[in-house]
Amino acid sequence: MKHFSKLVAAAMVTAALGVTTSSVKAETPPDTLIQAWQIDDIISLDPAEVFEFTASEIMGNSYQPLVGYDVNDVSDIFGVIAEKWEVSEDGKTFSFTIRPDLKFASGNPITAADPVYSLQRAVKLDKSPAFILTQFGLSADNVDQKVRQTGDMTFELEMDKAYAPTLLLYCLTATVGFVVDKELVMSHEANGDFGYDWLKTNYAGSGAFSIRDWRANEVVVLERNDNFGGDAPAMARSIYRHIPEGSTQRLLLEQGDIDIARNLGPEEISALADNSDIKIEDGIKGSIYYLGLNQKNEYLSNPKVAEAMKYLVDYQAIADTIMKGKVKVHQAFLPEGFLGALNDNPYSLNVEKAKELLAEAGYPDGFTVTMDTRNTPEITSMAQAIQQTMAEAGITLEIIPGDGQQTLTKYRARNHDIYIGRWGPDYQDPHTNADTFARNPDNSDDAASKPLAWRNAWDIPEMTKQADAAVLEKDTAARAEMYVALQKEHQDVSPFVVMFQEIEVLGLRKNVNGFIIGPSFNDNSFRNVTKTE
Repeated sequence: MKHFSKLVAAAMVTAALGVTTSSVKAETPPDTLIQAWQIDDIISLDPAEVFEFTASEIMGNSYQPLVGYDVNDVSDIFGVIAEKWEVSEDGKTFSFTIRPDLKFASGNPITAADPVYSLQRAVKLDKSPAFILTQFGLSADNVDQKVRQTGDMTFELEMDKAYAPTLLLYCLTATVGFVVDKELVMSHEANGDFGYDWLKTNYAGSGAFSIRDWRANEVVVLERNDNFGGDAPAMARSIYRHIPEGSTQRLLLEQGDIDIARNLGPEEISALADNSDIKIEDGIKGSIYYLGLNQKNEYLSNPKVAEAMKYLVDYQAIADTIMKGKVKVHQAFLPEGFLGALNDNPYSLNVEKAKELLAEAGYPDGFTVTMDTRNTPEITSMAQAIQQTMAEAGITLEIIPGDGQQTLTKYRARNHDIYIGRWGPDYQDPHTNADTFARNPDNSDDAASKPLAWRNAWDIPEMTKQADAAVLEKDTAARAEMYVALQKEHQDVSPFVVMFQEIEVLGLRKNVNGFIIGPSFNDNSFRNVTKTE
């Protein structure tokens, strides 16, 4: 971004967002949406790299995919940048036609060259979400041949196998499939980096809003994109403030200094219930809370230890108190609402059962391990509750707090013992979670694919074969049964303690309308937000 833009953004934020300390209620500008959220998990603004909750939502409001779906009925898939598509008789090649007369925020027209470049670029950069595309047989060596432009407004994508019909389309709705402005990005390319150093902190999209400024752990500013191909948003700008504490968010919301609070805890939600100026809205998410047990640790690699730990979490108490109204107990890797989701919850707190299992494992007196924990109030409280129940069976759990970037970086290098995580599906097909929780094609340290099973060093060749078979099954009912069986086995043997499914809860000023809570964070939308007087 140009220096002038940053100065303008800084002045705008300073003018609009000063924290009110008097009892006089403030009011946000009528054309500006201001949200308070803990945004320290933002690592990059490049769609080819974004893999975190906050940045995914920002991408969803500032970039566009080839295809999308109805958030109320994800089976309803429709074109966004793509006008239409066809599938070859052998099921391996998709032919896309680009919608005419669309533009990027830069003013550059969108042609077939842009999605071709975007997909090729994502595969060649090979950042964390690249596996969503490479699972179709795409690689840096072949992607130029497999993703090929066939006309000014047409291109083809050839896969290595005939996958379940909707899988590719759902994958293209993930942030890694968002279309970037080829001309603009290439103008900032340096040393063959595909413009990566530039796009990490800049913008090259076509969504309803453009990204004007990002200051890490401080603020993100988006402005209305006047070249957007759809209806213009009512808001001229949308601003995220980094406010980690739910109590501070509540105060700012009550004072009118913000329009939406994103990290309210149970106490704040209860306290706001009788405030006529505030409304509470919620929506079920696909996000799963879990513990990942690194199989490189000598204690955690024992199957009896992993089983014991599944009996050392007081799931219901955490859901009813610490996370009240924000999660539901859910112990399978597929969230409710997905094809083949398993809703059985076989585990509950049972210290005596856990002690028996630890004795069978050879650790009757327990042991000491660490747990990396993102330092949000809810995650920290959850970790402390788990620490307490683990201690009842003799396991000493040392909590290592860190911000989002710190904990994720360590986890992705599999340098943890236990990680308390929150995983959101990348797309609305069951393979999205099977591919990461129950599939690990290469467990070596330098593997190209690094799903959650890899992060926890869980080598599962047979389960990987089961997941591979499920993704090729074209009969929907049979495919659902395959995922149910896979989840049941996973519950029994995996080094994952799957605990909860998220319910996203927002506190909004009563005059704010039209915020959409979608099943994934990149589905969350403020494009249609309005403010009544």
